Amino acid sequence: MQRASGPEYIRVKNLVEKNRLHTICTSGNCPNIGECWNSGTATFMILGDICTRSCKFCGTMTGKPLPPDENEPERLADSIRLLNLKHCVITSVDRDDLPDGGAGIWAESIWKIKMFNPGITIEALIPDFDGKRDDIMKIIEAGPDVISHNLETVERLTPLVRSRAKYSKSIDVIKIVSESGKRSKSGIMVGLGETKDEVLRVMDDLIKAGCRIFTIGQYLRPSFNHMEVVEYISPEQFKEYENEAIARGFEFVESNPLVRSSFHAEKHVGR
Repeated sequence: MQRASGPEYIRVKNLVEKNRLHTICTSGNCPNIGECWNSGTATFMILGDICTRSCKFCGTMTGKPLPPDENEPERLADSIRLLNLKHCVITSVDRDDLPDGGAGIWAESIWKIKMFNPGITIEALIPDFDGKRDDIMKIIEAGPDVISHNLETVERLTPLVRSRAKYSKSIDVIKIVSESGKRSKSGIMVGLGETKDEVLRVMDDLIKAGCRIFTIGQYLRPSFNHMEVVEYISPEQFKEYENEAIARGFEFVESNPLVRSSFHAEKHVGR
């Protein structure tokens, strides 16, 4: 894990702050921020930095968000141009306060990024949009190369870990993406009290839903107000999970303690 310092890190940090953008790298206290920002990449978070949900694993602020910024898609697209990125990851807070969950801003952001950055590849790491197909289709039709939606944990622990999301609804989101022909992706954290058999059932459920890319990393507690870590999973167990996922047919698997869903995301395009 690289330190969060260095000239390229500072360049990304200054550009993000100058253009009033948000990243999940900072809002989510990502342990890989040093490596990613020093390589000139970042996962941008649209629709503000205040989430309408209060999931017990997440370091993002919870509360009443500000109205969407109509100029954000263009500022984001221009920032990506200035960073000279060949691949970018976009995510967002949950916006249950908006009729479309923010899907319109999502679509416009993807269109603007493609307009300002010809040839770029895009991963959209989306919320569940309450499972509303029409809103999910707006993202699909905007044309990102990969669409990711994280299950975060096993089915049994979902009501304890995620404040509003349902396991079955998230599986349905992956299924909608897969059936559209888009490359679908999902991920979970381990160390929350799940069993090995439950993790394997997640893999089976995702494969059945058409998921092609799977990430699995260690849960790290963002603060004392969040869920405690129940167990630190061994590197050997992560390797076993990787082998199990590959055996089930996933095209790409990232499995080690510091993996987060957008880590090395550029590798997940075009496989």
